[in-house]
Amino acid sequence: MAVTFDLFGTLVDVDYPTDPAEVVARELESRDVPVPDDWHVAYGERHVDAPQGAETPLPAHVSAALDSRGVTAADNVVRHAVVAAFDPTVTRREGALEAVRAAAERGPVGLCSNCSVPELVPRTLIRADLRGEFDAVTTSVGCGWRKPHPSAFEAAADALGVTPDALVHVGDDPATDGGVVDVGGRLFDVTQTPLSALAGELEAEP
Repeated sequence: MAVTFDLFGTLVDVDYPTDPAEVVARELESRDVPVPDDWHVAYGERHVDAPQGAETPLPAHVSAALDSRGVTAADNVVRHAVVAAFDPTVTRREGALEAVRAAAERGPVGLCSNCSVPELVPRTLIRADLRGEFDAVTTSVGCGWRKPHPSAFEAAADALGVTPDALVHVGDDPATDGGVVDVGGRLFDVTQTPLSALAGELEAEP
């Protein structure tokens, strides 16, 4: 058995921007990138033709949105702007560290998180004092697939050296985290059972 954890909403709470397009626009302008007048429209459009379930890194989306309006910007400039735009205050949820360590007593433990922003997951782990607690960290921006797509859970399982059906995935959203069931694993839903109960649930696992 191996345990994977969702990050946002499960182990930590973060203050997401209420208007991400506006925050990204400000960061682009601060780096001398001209922002189109209809930026909010461009930001909301689909520009990258990716397979269903695949992750489009947000810098790639932003670059394509700018390009659709005739604005060219260096990839590294766009990446830095996006990373700076998503720099949240992080609060570790009650019982999160204890749950991760309880899982580690039973077998390998990993993180499996949907996140399109580079660097955000490692920065969040540092701010939540969770860095170094996982045997492997799998993100959608890293593996290329978003939960609930089976490939996301397969990547997480492979990183831990187990088969997907050996996973117990701890998450807060059945619509995405529940994809673990489709690969033969089990979902531990923190909206139904608190993190403090995880250790007991794992003890009951065969």
